[in-house]
Amino acid sequence: MGPVPAVGREYGSVAETFVRTVHTADLTPDQRAAIRRLLDGAFAGHPDGAFTDADWDHTLGGLHTVVIDGDEPIGHAAVVQRRLLHGGRALRSGYVEAVAVRADRRGQGHGAAVMAVAERIIQGAYDLGALGSADAATGFYAARGWRPWAGRTSALTPDGVVATPDEDNGIYVYPVTALDLDGELTCDWRDGDVW
Repeated sequence: MGPVPAVGREYGSVAETFVRTVHTADLTPDQRAAIRRLLDGAFAGHPDGAFTDADWDHTLGGLHTVVIDGDEPIGHAAVVQRRLLHGGRALRSGYVEAVAVRADRRGQGHGAAVMAVAERIIQGAYDLGALGSADAATGFYAARGWRPWAGRTSALTPDGVVATPDEDNGIYVYPVTALDLDGELTCDWRDGDVW
């Protein structure tokens, strides 16, 4: 992946790897391509489908936490800002996207390392963290203090607020401010998967 620019921040190491965070704007084209290859490989054959161009678009524009081994990214999570509507308020949300670890490096703490940095970012800059979880990852997020959203979910679409019942059991939040987890949570609009 090459050296992360000086504006990136190093957070420590996990078993001879380095965990770094950097904004999308500070990634070189080669670094972006290396992260995209990691994500394509990590999601290949995933029960919820491959990593799409829309998924990649959702990953860009925020902070990337990357585990680097040599010059190669082996773990990744991104935190991007989204507005979520809840309790009559538009909450500033650190939305976590593209959490992945290369298949041959799973089970070594790299996923926990990128999430620890993502959670620190959320605690310092947002009203809450949120993410859409695959069924296989719900235990991982719950063990880290993420809470399943128990209420209804919806999306603010060009046609108004539309319920997203297929997502009702897969949205997890990392509360920074008080939330009614049984209330309704509405996400802002975007192409591809809205959650």
